[in-house]
Amino acid sequence: MVAKTSDLVAFEAALLQALPSLDIGVPDLRYQQEPRGLLKGNARLVARPRSTPEVAVIVKCAAQHRIGVVPYGGGTGLVGGQIATDGDRCILVSLERMNKIREVDPQDNILIAEAGAILAEVQKAATDVDRLFPLSLASEGSCQIGGNLASNAGGINVLRYGNARDLCLGLEVVLPDGSIWNGLSRLRKDNRGFDLRNMLIGSEGALGIITAASLRLYPSASEKAAAFVAVPGPKAALALLALTQSHFGENLSAFELMNHTGADFLREKMPGVRQIFEPTPDWAVLMEISGGIGFRASVVLENLLADGFEHGLIADGVLSQSDQQRQDFWTFRESIPEANRLIGAINSHDVSVPLGRLPELITRGHAALAKLGDFQINCFGHLGDGNLHYNVFPRQGQSREAYAEKRDEIRANVYGLVHELGGSISAEHGIGRLKKDDLARYGDPVKLAMMRQIKVALDPKGIMNPGVLF
Repeated sequence: MVAKTSDLVAFEAALLQALPSLDIGVPDLRYQQEPRGLLKGNARLVARPRSTPEVAVIVKCAAQHRIGVVPYGGGTGLVGGQIATDGDRCILVSLERMNKIREVDPQDNILIAEAGAILAEVQKAATDVDRLFPLSLASEGSCQIGGNLASNAGGINVLRYGNARDLCLGLEVVLPDGSIWNGLSRLRKDNRGFDLRNMLIGSEGALGIITAASLRLYPSASEKAAAFVAVPGPKAALALLALTQSHFGENLSAFELMNHTGADFLREKMPGVRQIFEPTPDWAVLMEISGGIGFRASVVLENLLADGFEHGLIADGVLSQSDQQRQDFWTFRESIPEANRLIGAINSHDVSVPLGRLPELITRGHAALAKLGDFQINCFGHLGDGNLHYNVFPRQGQSREAYAEKRDEIRANVYGLVHELGGSISAEHGIGRLKKDDLARYGDPVKLAMMRQIKVALDPKGIMNPGVLF
């Protein structure tokens, strides 16, 4: 480990004088890399506070010494927002010790959790009182609720329940001067001025550190059913989505599109994951519906499948016959990102476009990349809300390093097409450090100017997660 700079030494001494019992030290390797290995950190210090007042002291001291503060949650972010790349001038602040569920109120349908609470533990706390916290991600066993809110995470249930932003009623935040905003509201309606909560959600730690949140709970669904169906292609999948919504409305919880490459990767790298179809269809959809007592989810979903077959939108299908089989469907879907990681992508693109343009994105994107080289494309994601993970991989037997000179051209082709179609270069992963140049290129200049003005107004010393977004 490289020695700390004199500024960092002075800051650490002042911090320990103010907080003698603070857990602070040299970060180990887990704090220095993001999951795909695309960015390495060089932090010299990590602090693990136990309370919001401790976070406030850290930030206040950092402001006095002009030391950057990089919030660290579960480390699962895919755009490098949690990585300190200027470790001589930054401290990592890990929220892992602030992991309490402070309150669960099933009458008000509210759960108050500290930022370091693991998403799966938040879900369990809701389940324990017969309620549902619907945010669900492949990384839910390790990601933290503070990071979910800081990045406005999406996941598989956005179609019905919305993003993390829609599941949060209030925040507790340490601001760049060390002051604490006690905004843990329990209100569904509150129209008193600017919506600071929504401004801070999705700001990736650039405006403050989320230390706790009041979260919205929902009644547990007593009836659930899922179906895995083979479809002729993306256009048919989109038509099937419309048909499914006409049948079920808000009872449709999730609608996921997958192509055969994801199944091929699972077969190669994770053979223990049960395949749903043999042989694998080119395109498939996983849908889930849920409702209250008397909904008869399996019966009504079976009727939908019959309708889909009749309209030529479904070529084959499997309806879950038990909760275990339904879970097996989701294990298949949620294992695809890990298989992707094991293969090693040349480029990964988390994009969204208007629903009607999704088939065009796939068709034109494949054609454009075919002109650049021989790639495998794993295109999958949340069709119901227009979000696709459009990931490009080397051909079998090749390494992603062999395609290094193609990365910029691949990204430019995909993002250029997404921009042309009126979409976003970041649907649910955020901007972080890895996409800030892309934001500058494809973002609206007036919006970017407004964002910079807000950043300067709230963080005039520029200490909050420096290098993120801008």
